[in-house]
This record gives sequence, C-alpha cells and structure tokens, in this order.
Amino acid sequence: MSPLTAQEAWKLIAEAELLHGRTEIELTLDRLAGQITAALADVCPVVLCIMGGGVVFAGELLPRLGFPLEFDYLHVTRYRGGLRGGEIEWAVLPRTPIANRVVLVLDDILDEGHTLAATKAKLLEMGAARVEIAVLTEKELGHDKPVAPDYVGLRLPNRYVFGMGMDVRGLWRNLPAIYALKEKD
Repeated sequence: MSPLTAQEAWKLIAEAELLHGRTEIELTLDRLAGQITAALADVCPVVLCIMGGGVVFAGELLPRLGFPLEFDYLHVTRYRGGLRGGEIEWAVLPRTPIANRVVLVLDDILDEGHTLAATKAKLLEMGAARVEIAVLTEKELGHDKPVAPDYVGLRLPNRYVFGMGMDVRGLWRNLPAIYALKEKD
C-alpha cells in the first residue's frame, strides 16, 4: 500500500468524524492516572509503552502518575502500516528486568486483543509477577476478547479510528483528538 500524499491525508481528516476531542481526552487521562495511582503507587512498577501507538498515550499519562516507577518500552506489531492485522512481530523487548515485578503495559487501543494478549503472555513468560494493562481506548466489538484491560479510558465504536497514537496508513498519530474514517455509503 503506497503512502498517502499530503493532499490525500488532509482530505481524509476533513471527511473524518470527530469521536473524542482534546478536552474529553484530558479528563480521561486524569481519571486513568487517579485509578492507576490508587492501585500501583506502593509497588514501584515497571511501566512499558507499546511502540509506536502507545507513545502518545504514555507521554500524556506518565507526567500524571505521581509515584515512583521504572519506564521502558517494547515494540510489537501486527499492522505495519496496513488497515488489518497480521502475524505478531517482536521488534524490541524491554531491557529493564521484569522478573518478579509488577508491570503496567500502556497502549493506545484494545481492538481485537491479539497483540495485547500476546504481550501479556510474553511478559509473564519473562517472569513478571503480575501484568496490568491500561489502554486509552477500547473498541466495542460485541464479542469476547483474549485479554481484558485493567484500565480503560474511552470506548469506541467498531470503526477505523486514528489520532492520539493511532494511525491511518502511517499518518495522523500526532492528532490531539480521536477520529473515525468516513463510513462508506
């Protein structure tokens, strides 16, 4: 799939539907930070950002967490710029030792759940004492998923969404709001 031109990208955003604006996202981040702080402030967890989608969420959430933590990242993907997921690819595993530690995974979205389920299993295999998951968003698909997040920011309809770390054909992760692609007529 070829990259979008700047004109195509601007057209895409002009036709997209705003689902959650910046103010709602800020309030959601504050709420999530409060929930996570109440649960993990006394355990000094290892916080892992899933790259690249989780980076915006992590960057916004971390300054709101007023307790000691270690931060690292991992890079696991199924999308590689496409619109549908494929096989799981482990590009980077965390360098911080996680054996016998509480680990908090941060990601932008829980969609079908395959990537987060594989991530949780991999971290437990690596010796984590407990793995908790915080997602900025979760798609409502109407069926069970292989993993359940411990902390959920916003619920989304089953549409292709982008912004706040989520991309469309590699673009628009940097948007401070969440949009859905225009539905085909």
